[in-house]
Amino acid sequence: MTSTAAFLRSSLLMLGLGILLLIGIVSYSLWLVQVNREYSDETASLRGVRSAIVGLLATSQDAETGQRGYLLSKDASYLEPYDKAVAQLPARWKALQDTLGPRPDYAVTLDELKLAIDGKMTELSRGVDLTRQGRYDEALTLLSTDAGLRLMDRIREILGGNLERTDDRLSEIVDKQLSAADSLQWVTIGGAIAILVVVGGAILVIFQHVRDLSRTREEVIALNAGLEERVNERTEDLIRANQEIQRFAYIVTHDLRAPLVNIMGFLSELDTSIKAVSTYVMSDERTPTEDEIREARLAVSEDLPEAMGFIRSSTKKMDALINAILKISRDGRRKLQPERIDLKSLIEANAATVHHQLAEQGGEAKIAAGYITSIVSDRFSLEQIFGNLFDNAVKYQMPGRPLKLNVDIRPDGPRRIRIDVRDNGRGIGQQDLERVFELFRRAGEQDQQGEGIGLAHVRSLIRNLGGDVTVESELGKGSTFVLSLPTDLTRVFRSTDQ
Repeated sequence: MTSTAAFLRSSLLMLGLGILLLIGIVSYSLWLVQVNREYSDETASLRGVRSAIVGLLATSQDAETGQRGYLLSKDASYLEPYDKAVAQLPARWKALQDTLGPRPDYAVTLDELKLAIDGKMTELSRGVDLTRQGRYDEALTLLSTDAGLRLMDRIREILGGNLERTDDRLSEIVDKQLSAADSLQWVTIGGAIAILVVVGGAILVIFQHVRDLSRTREEVIALNAGLEERVNERTEDLIRANQEIQRFAYIVTHDLRAPLVNIMGFLSELDTSIKAVSTYVMSDERTPTEDEIREARLAVSEDLPEAMGFIRSSTKKMDALINAILKISRDGRRKLQPERIDLKSLIEANAATVHHQLAEQGGEAKIAAGYITSIVSDRFSLEQIFGNLFDNAVKYQMPGRPLKLNVDIRPDGPRRIRIDVRDNGRGIGQQDLERVFELFRRAGEQDQQGEGIGLAHVRSLIRNLGGDVTVESELGKGSTFVLSLPTDLTRVFRSTDQ
């Protein structure tokens, strides 16, 4: 479910990013198209302005050229350009007026231009009329004055200025159009790259999802393939647990029955002793015989104290056994508290509790940890486990030989850890390797106090943590307790819940 949710989130993210990029590229492209259209419209309009300016200037120059040719040659054929220019001039002026009228930056010069053109045309018309009338000297005198030249220069200046302004604006628009084209090109290239990145990311997400699905499918196949094996393992665990319960029930009833039998036997002896005392005490009307007196004294001085002592010892033994059973029962019912634990530090702290006992005889404790020392487990249970193992090692050390304790931590398969607790103590016989984990059972020479619950308690605790403990040993050489634990107790809880 998590993989599917991540895939959906990634897919929606890539889709949203792609849509945003596409919207951005399309929006920017449309804006550039609109800008180019505006530039194109303005360019067309400016070209019309330029054509009108050039046309009016050319017409004015044609009129002047034709008039001067006629005045100098007196040949009427030179009047053709003049007459044609005069005929075209109103239309040229109207075209210029229509194109420049809506443009405030041009319109301010129209009135002055109109005056200059009218003055020039009047001057040209006067020269032609004088020549036609045969008044050549007057016509040449008019031509030789600077009035017409100044008017024509002013016409050229005004139209030339407007033409230069138009050309500058056209150049500016061309530059902007080229810049817009470059921007569009880079946006297109950038958009293509971005789309490729988004598509590549989408393909990567899909590939990752397909790979996760394949891995999940393989895990499901592996789980299904190993289901029967796990069922068999669980069945074996249940059978073993049932056998341990039966063995525990037998041991408990046997060991609890022994003190009861002792109590019942000594109660019978106590009853016999009380009868002897009663015979002596209750002889009110007669004198007790010597045998009765001797038996009563023997009962009071020996039999009764002995019976009471044995009864007291048996009840004390039974109380200890019951307390041991309650201790294991309470630990089994205690709610585990998984937390992150530095296993090496925890073991070192427990080893420090027996340091003085080791140091007294020149012994030592060494802890070797691999790269896995941090686990999630129940701290109290682990402290109880290692505390019992270290106490046992000290209790059953080999006389005359310094005790060496070695703890080795290393991986033990997927999500599990193995801890070897090795000592060079007395060791355990092969026939007792499993028996030492039974409640109230002790192996070897019984020269140390104890009820035989330590290793049974260790096995009960470690199995509550989802692990197990075994022992490898040889008499006279030492023992190695092998602990196997999950690295994360919460996974065991989830697996059990499922």
